Amino acid sequence: MWVLPVLGKHLTFAAMKNSKTYEATDKMIDLIRDNYNILQSLSAFGIPLGFGDRTVEETCRRARVDTATFLAVVNLTINGIAPPISAIEGKENKEGVESMTVMPSLQSLLHYLDACHRYFIDYQLPSVRRELSESIQSADEIGRLILRVYDEYAQEIRRHMRYEERTLFPYIEKLMRGETSTNYSIELFAKQHAEADKSLKELKQLIIKYLPADIHNSHRLTSALYLIYNNEEWLANHQNVEDRILVPLIRGMEQRLKLDRVQSAIHHAADSSSEGKEGREEISEREKEVITAVVQGMSNKQIAEHLCISPHTVVTHRKNIARKLQIHSPAGLTIYAIVNGLVRI
Repeated sequence: MWVLPVLGKHLTFAAMKNSKTYEATDKMIDLIRDNYNILQSLSAFGIPLGFGDRTVEETCRRARVDTATFLAVVNLTINGIAPPISAIEGKENKEGVESMTVMPSLQSLLHYLDACHRYFIDYQLPSVRRELSESIQSADEIGRLILRVYDEYAQEIRRHMRYEERTLFPYIEKLMRGETSTNYSIELFAKQHAEADKSLKELKQLIIKYLPADIHNSHRLTSALYLIYNNEEWLANHQNVEDRILVPLIRGMEQRLKLDRVQSAIHHAADSSSEGKEGREEISEREKEVITAVVQGMSNKQIAEHLCISPHTVVTHRKNIARKLQIHSPAGLTIYAIVNGLVRI
């Protein structure tokens, strides 16, 4: 990275990716010296300057920030390296050894994303508009139209970030409390998570191609353009963190909660089965055969042909099974069959 002072502002240029993967034992000052564009990430995490020669882990601990989450965001922002999905989902690696990578904290990640929203909405968007507005002459019709394009873009960004704050973030907080939802999932967010910087690219091209300026205003216009380029990179990094860290984390949590619900239902069915055996009619061998066939997805006609009985007899058996077990759905019969060893998963 390098800096160019424009009208008293220090504006950054995107540089080559740093090939180093940063770890908890690296010194924070070395990380900043190599990649000072992540100063914005420090601010979003709430990590103050003045950390001396402390390591990343020591600095994060003093600021009460989860080190794994900080490093996940930093390494993704700098090098495009996301935490391995196997580590997030608790799977084994190719050698069959469980990964020792520490999973990022969802709570810390939510705080970071929310702070990024505040920074962008409260500071970045107004700063760019002010710089752009001051570079446009009052009688310039094209300039006013370009400013309108920017206002529409800013409104689009605010709308998207507020959607995340009002819908996505509360959903994640419920998941962390063990609550599930039947009408929302992370896949809905991932599908509609379109690139938020498309309008910004269009605005940038309009300014370069069609906005005339005299020598004095040209400096301000150039400054505004640098801010817009920086915003474009910032938005890309922000979306990358959500797509490659947040979404996989939530997918894994959703899968674990679903598995927990299935296991709980099986245990409940097993308990109910053992508690209700006394004083209850036993399931006959023929009825067990019917249950197995239902679990395998056979229709009444197919069951009749398979067991060499009439379809009417199959219906009678199914009514008796429902009465005895108080189970009326194929899913319920499947759980019963698994618990009682009639079928294997």
